[in-house]
Amino acid sequence: MLFDTHLHIVDRKSLNYPWLEGAGTLNRDNLYDDYAREAHRCGITGALHMEVDVAPADIEAETAYVKRQAVRPGSLICGAIASCRPEEPGFEAYLERNLADPFVKGFRRVLHVVPDDVSEGDLFRRNVARLAGTRLTFDLCMLPSQLDRAISLIDLNPYVRFILDHCGVPGIKDEAWSPWSERIGELAKRPNVTAKISGIVAYANPDRWSVETLRPYVEHVIGSFGWERVIWGSDWPVCTLGGGLSTWVAATHALTSGCSADERESLFQRNARQLWQL
Repeated sequence: MLFDTHLHIVDRKSLNYPWLEGAGTLNRDNLYDDYAREAHRCGITGALHMEVDVAPADIEAETAYVKRQAVRPGSLICGAIASCRPEEPGFEAYLERNLADPFVKGFRRVLHVVPDDVSEGDLFRRNVARLAGTRLTFDLCMLPSQLDRAISLIDLNPYVRFILDHCGVPGIKDEAWSPWSERIGELAKRPNVTAKISGIVAYANPDRWSVETLRPYVEHVIGSFGWERVIWGSDWPVCTLGGGLSTWVAATHALTSGCSADERESLFQRNARQLWQL
């Protein structure tokens, strides 16, 4: 069974997503019912909702919307990773509100859509440091070219628990290996970082990838971080760019078919449940 740490819901009637205008086939509604129908068939038993970079005015409305999906009978959703803006002065009060809400399990600020130096700003770094010693994690969604900046941020915050999204977004389509692989190895030296094996089919050639295309990237991340610091995610609906949820689940099982039951359990759900006390 799988615990999905990276589910996106898109409901354009309820929330505003400015980035969708340039998102091609992703510019559509992707609702909870669509996900749940396929997720149950794939053996997914629970999920965390990952923020979808809504318009800043809708950030807290997004969390409220996800809560409404979570209280539906039989819902798979048991928490949310909320959007945030650590580069802005209002972050401290926002943090306090979310610390009072057990439904929120962590924060993410998408960093590959803003100037590279946003994560190097003094206010951004001071605000991320406020997560130290709290129950909240911080997801890093950055391109391989930005991973040096991720390392700098992590080194300033050894007591903040960071999650590296999507294996660090390797350039699988272009068979890019270096410097991504070296930066993954360097990131893995930081014990407060967990790597998310999530939806990397979206970064492969949609017409030509196979399990063996993905294998070196997945095995490098797991080999670098170890089985105790990896978690699984679908990145639905972005994973539809590479075949969809069922395809990514099937690839995950194929990639781990030679691993022990304990290793698979760690990746599939145990580590996530321990990390967020689910």
